[in-house]
Amino acid sequence: MRLSILFTAFLFFAFQAFPQGIIRGKITNPVNNEPVAFANILILNTELGAISDENGFYEIQNIPPGLYNVRASFVGYKTSTVYEIQVTLARPVQLDFSLSEDASELNEVVVSSEFTRSEETPLSVRKLNTNEIERYPGGNRDISRVIQALPGVASTPSFRNDILIRGGAPNENRFFIDEIEVPVINHFATQGSSGGPVGILNVNLIKSVDLIAGGFPANRMNGLSSFFEIQLKEGRRDKMFTQLTVGASELTLSNEGPLSPKTTYLLSVRRSYLQGLFRLLGLPFLPTFNDFQFKTTTKINAKTELTFLGIGAIDQFALNFDIPENETQEEQEDREYLLGVLPIQSQWNYATGAKLKRFRENGYWTFVLSRNMLNNESYKYAGNDESNDANLLFNYKSQESENKFRAENSVFGKGYTLKYGVNYEYSRYLIDNFDRATLSNTGGIIDISSISNYQTYGAFFSGSRNLNGDRLLLTGGIRLDGSDFGKTASNPLNQISPRFSVSYQLRPNLYATANAGIYYQRPSYTILGFQNNEGAFVNQDNDVRFIRNTQLIGGIELLVPEKSRRFTAELFYKKYSNYPSSIRNGISLANLGADFGVIGNEPVLSNSEGRAYGIEFLAQQRLFKNFYGIASLTLVRSEFTNPNTNGFIPSAWDNRFIVSLTAGKRFGNNWEIGGRWRFLGGTPFTPFDFAASSLIQNWDLRNSPIQDFNQINGVRLASFHQLDIRVDKKYYFEKWNLNWYFDIQNAYNFQAEQAPLLIPSRDSNGSIRVDPSDPSRYVLREVANPAGTLLPTVGIIIEF
Repeated sequence: MRLSILFTAFLFFAFQAFPQGIIRGKITNPVNNEPVAFANILILNTELGAISDENGFYEIQNIPPGLYNVRASFVGYKTSTVYEIQVTLARPVQLDFSLSEDASELNEVVVSSEFTRSEETPLSVRKLNTNEIERYPGGNRDISRVIQALPGVASTPSFRNDILIRGGAPNENRFFIDEIEVPVINHFATQGSSGGPVGILNVNLIKSVDLIAGGFPANRMNGLSSFFEIQLKEGRRDKMFTQLTVGASELTLSNEGPLSPKTTYLLSVRRSYLQGLFRLLGLPFLPTFNDFQFKTTTKINAKTELTFLGIGAIDQFALNFDIPENETQEEQEDREYLLGVLPIQSQWNYATGAKLKRFRENGYWTFVLSRNMLNNESYKYAGNDESNDANLLFNYKSQESENKFRAENSVFGKGYTLKYGVNYEYSRYLIDNFDRATLSNTGGIIDISSISNYQTYGAFFSGSRNLNGDRLLLTGGIRLDGSDFGKTASNPLNQISPRFSVSYQLRPNLYATANAGIYYQRPSYTILGFQNNEGAFVNQDNDVRFIRNTQLIGGIELLVPEKSRRFTAELFYKKYSNYPSSIRNGISLANLGADFGVIGNEPVLSNSEGRAYGIEFLAQQRLFKNFYGIASLTLVRSEFTNPNTNGFIPSAWDNRFIVSLTAGKRFGNNWEIGGRWRFLGGTPFTPFDFAASSLIQNWDLRNSPIQDFNQINGVRLASFHQLDIRVDKKYYFEKWNLNWYFDIQNAYNFQAEQAPLLIPSRDSNGSIRVDPSDPSRYVLREVANPAGTLLPTVGIIIEF
């Protein structure tokens, strides 16, 4: 009893001794990096605020711990609001603002958007901040999961992080962190595609995430569905700060602070213990992942800023041969099947780069130099017997490495903006592949080892102009891209990418927007570097081409700034051409889907076409009176042609309708509860060819069933829906903060339908049964393959 009283008293005095927090930072002009003196900084819905000094610095004191929206404004500048700033007792909040000059003739900005609107991308942009990512129900602090709440973004009922945007494939998305491209953001990524079960990026380091789903800016290249602009925080300038997060499957340590008066740093490392949990559950596979991130920012002088960035991951995928107790015959067969088809896999990747930004009075130069590399290895032995090389089914190793340089000049004038730049990339692709499980078109075993190199180059020019008292915004641009992987692709004039956007203010805070553009994406390295056994680069000889995508978008946007609300509706149409299709089976790669492993490591032709079209709606409420929410609805069709069939058929990404509802409420004493419900139409899949699969010679060769491509995507899964709930509780002490959370994924334990499995039946000795009526065949059975289980998670976050 005494201990309880003492502990209660300790908590009481810990909260009462230092009941006030601090927000401090700097206000600058993003065009020339000069400080904005005498700007007003206000904590909304309070009487607290400050005015910046002649050097742009400000400080607000005596702030009770809590979550606030903070606004900065100044006459002649566009108002900027940052949402959900967490004030604690353990550290002052470092909050910097960029205030852009207003191009209008008004003496003061009368109407300002509370949501990000860029002149380059006036439509199809969604923004998320740190708190939205951290608290997202079922998101597990993972960006790839969190963005699934946004319109046009489909998810899968399995445990993958595939990002499917507006009916496009997972490999059509590109990711830029502080303007440095990072190709891989998921552990156990599928090569030639994207996605994976766990994201690499640590949300503790992230300041904001912008998802651009259409109307792409001309300085971004090689993407067809979206660009993610991820901005990391700048390290603290005053003192070191550390955060420790203990989750259900990993331990994460983050640290930041000053290295010198001019340099700050961010650092994060994560170690998983997921393999221990999977072993306890008796699962047949044991994944292990580790990752790291760092960033340094150096203010060389008032006009020059240098940023270094590094991100990397190491992944291991092993098999668990331990036999669970009390296993039934069917459970044994299911486990034996998975052990028979899952490979031993290891993967590592990294991306590192430097960005130099040089300001002047009317703009700035940006120089980016980066390198990234992906190493992917997997192998499989029949019966998992590694003692005999004759049992080797496949042994795959490949490496993708890219060295990139980009230079851009941004010029800002009164009512207009101009940008132009160039980029160059030198890449290397290594493959060492032995494969007897997948027959080549000649019926032989694949056994190749080669290295190929590619040069890719491009240039762009873009501009924007405000007219009619800033009510009309016109934006246009053009890109040229080329690469030496093919005859057609090597000429940049064959890949001219014009784009044009218009935004018109119908009335205050009501905008009509439209965009038309042509975009190109290079095929994956698994396609470009594929060789036959004679050493010929088959796909390059076939003149494989850049994938082309023509897009049309039109929409309307309504803002309600005083209540932090936003409503949008957009129509979109995407037309694909030059899409690769498999020569072996005449199927478009868009109709094959993506899973763990490798996509596109085969001979292809650039002769498939596709289309994706639909409408999406969004209603978003930023934190207002302790409530927030996002509701989105998307109706979409995604269809592609196969060269050996007539007409369009549904692609592997054809969900048809997507609904996502997310809402949360903050209560007294720092309690918060949130929930997300999502509903997706079922995707199509290709059934198995039972007759071909059951043949002993086929099963022994592949150790897995054969799909019936005469029924390509001919069967559709049932719709999927799921409810996730999260509860957070925060404590603020003098020197440290504590946050524990309880997250329930799939709260009502919905079992989502997935494509069924075709599994061999085994006898009591574990041998596959032979069909007594046909000795040339095995006895196979089709089993349901539902996905989804109620998954409660408890996590602890400690900051000091």
